[in-house]
Amino acid sequence: MKALMVVGTTSYAGKSLITAALCRILHKQGWRVTPFKGQNMSLNAYVTANGAEIAYAQAVQAWAAGILPRVEMNPILLKPQGDMTSQVILNGNVQGQVGAEEYYEQFFDRGWQEIQRSLNYLTANYDIIVCEGAGSPAEINLKHRDLTNMRVAKYLNAHTILVVDIERGGAFAHVVGTLELLEPEERALIKGIIINKFRGRRSLLDSGITWLENRVGIPVIGVIPWLDHAFPSEDSLDLWERRNDKSSSDLTITVIRLPRISNFTDFDPLAAEPSVNLKYLGLRDTLGRPDAVIIPGTKTTISDLLAMQKTQLAAQIRDYVLSGGTLLGICGGFQMMGETIADPEGTEGLEGRFIGLQLLPLKTTISGTKITRQRQVYSLYPQTGLPISGYEIHQGRTTPISGGTKNPPLTMMPLFDDGTLGMVDSSQCLWGTYLHGIFENGCWRRAWLNRLRQQRGLKSLPTGIPNFQEQREASLDILVNTIEANIDLMRVMPR
Repeated sequence: MKALMVVGTTSYAGKSLITAALCRILHKQGWRVTPFKGQNMSLNAYVTANGAEIAYAQAVQAWAAGILPRVEMNPILLKPQGDMTSQVILNGNVQGQVGAEEYYEQFFDRGWQEIQRSLNYLTANYDIIVCEGAGSPAEINLKHRDLTNMRVAKYLNAHTILVVDIERGGAFAHVVGTLELLEPEERALIKGIIINKFRGRRSLLDSGITWLENRVGIPVIGVIPWLDHAFPSEDSLDLWERRNDKSSSDLTITVIRLPRISNFTDFDPLAAEPSVNLKYLGLRDTLGRPDAVIIPGTKTTISDLLAMQKTQLAAQIRDYVLSGGTLLGICGGFQMMGETIADPEGTEGLEGRFIGLQLLPLKTTISGTKITRQRQVYSLYPQTGLPISGYEIHQGRTTPISGGTKNPPLTMMPLFDDGTLGMVDSSQCLWGTYLHGIFENGCWRRAWLNRLRQQRGLKSLPTGIPNFQEQREASLDILVNTIEANIDLMRVMPR
């Protein structure tokens, strides 16, 4: 079995992107290639065809490899939910919420067994596995319980690539220090080094590369320039660094940056729209008057709702809606727009019944049973009959309340031919849906944007466009072509 491993000197070194690129390069060469990450900690998730929940990054890597995402590509997913606890997703299914110590006591041995089982399946069905590590393989206080880095590399005897982010500074020290902290049998697996996110003239690095190769005895197989194309992030901290300001944009759409925002990959299609300026707003910022506001999904709906109410952002959102603004809630954001949210079992950590934003005549009850499934439906609004695909990931059940607190009561219509997936009010100012990936549907996205454009007196955009999947494929090709031109993969390929 041929196996490559991608580890980094730090978080955000570019491991996910490099892994996706290697998958695409090898796929283009005719290999049956699969991605793998034994354990991922992320609030961006995807649902496979059989309803298993995995990290979104591994789904993108699978698409890069020309295959459908499978749970074996990411057998362990940890979803942080505050108070130093995480929800444990094992083989695509929820196992419960635990703290760090309890996790390693309860799931370390079991997790390693499932990782081996997944690797055995992938080994039997693919020619090459491209594995992604997590953080750094040299965290000496964590190595004894690391399920993601060199333990996997040793199991597969994988030729391993060490990626360093030169944008952060101290790249040579990061490489030398990481290698010094590896065990001899681990260091022996490192076959090449990639310097990532380089700005400037390549020749300026030559003397440093020569010194590094002489010092560590490992070749630098590539220097990858800074790439402006976005790649799905695993961590919401990345949102602080995102810049989408477009001086020539027609519309401004604001996404609320909730403390436990999840599945913010939902908004990559909006960010890619040339006419849209997409902004992320912190809870203590001023909302202003954007063309639309989106309340995204969250791992902890009630806690994030209370946080919005505490900072008065909830009041700003209500004032914005009363003045005719357009608001859309996805998943947890949809739940927040209702009258009440109840968590009788304390599934999210806060037991009780809580007042929502009271914008929609809905009530939500959180339960321990999570719904994860792909969906194909047809739209009723803003245009009838559009085929829509997406996926559900939620633990709440939302039902209408007759009348609600509005006087006169709101007139609500189902958003899709399956009324459980969302609704819209008669003015088409209040939208709510459980469907992740809604904006990836190109025709629907443009129809929704055109309603905002009509309010501004702007000409409508063409709606007969491909879905975002095609645009993502094109972006992957651009990224991969740049990476492929700047690395010598053959120097590390297993024979």
